[in-house]
Amino acid sequence: MELLALYLSAKLATVATLILIGIAAPLAYLLTNFTWPGKSFVEALVNLPIALPPTVIGFYLLFLLGPKGFVGTAWENLFGGTLLFTFTGIVVASIFYSLPFAIQPIKASFEKIDPRLKESAYVLGLSPVATFFRVIIPNSVNGIAAAAILVFLHTMGAFGVVLMVGGSIAGETRVASIAIYEAVESMQYEKAWALSLAFIPIGYGFLLLVNRLTRK
Repeated sequence: MELLALYLSAKLATVATLILIGIAAPLAYLLTNFTWPGKSFVEALVNLPIALPPTVIGFYLLFLLGPKGFVGTAWENLFGGTLLFTFTGIVVASIFYSLPFAIQPIKASFEKIDPRLKESAYVLGLSPVATFFRVIIPNSVNGIAAAAILVFLHTMGAFGVVLMVGGSIAGETRVASIAIYEAVESMQYEKAWALSLAFIPIGYGFLLLVNRLTRK
């Protein structure tokens, strides 16, 4: 059961990270290189999860992803099922929750690129989209990799948001953080110790990698 919870945490973190990097990179490019109406509003909205407690985010996502919420209703109309208390639901919740942790490192990486590279690309006739893929991305690989690692670790340790949206369904939404909480609550401290110790080498190893990437 403990291994299953760890597997679900790793699976959730992997899926959410892959989706988030695909969303965060273009959004960071728009926030870094262009001025448009409502930009500051969007930037504040993207960073809002940093300022709110996870349970507050989870509470609002519970309604948003529920059968009466905008996202939940659209999902049910398209796929005929609910998002709440499913693995897909906690993936969606994790994307909302971890978005700023993907945006900030990528945005910082984009800001470090020499503006002359972009100017040269425009002079050579590249469109903004072509410049993004042929100039910005190749020169930001380390920053994007660091963002992916941070998002993975942040999602691996998610608790409040996942519990509110997904509950604790074994094999579906009962990730390692929830399993640790339930083990402590039922005074099964050996299980809690084993699961908690598994996070330490994972987190430490990935953070060492982030430090190396950001130095480069």
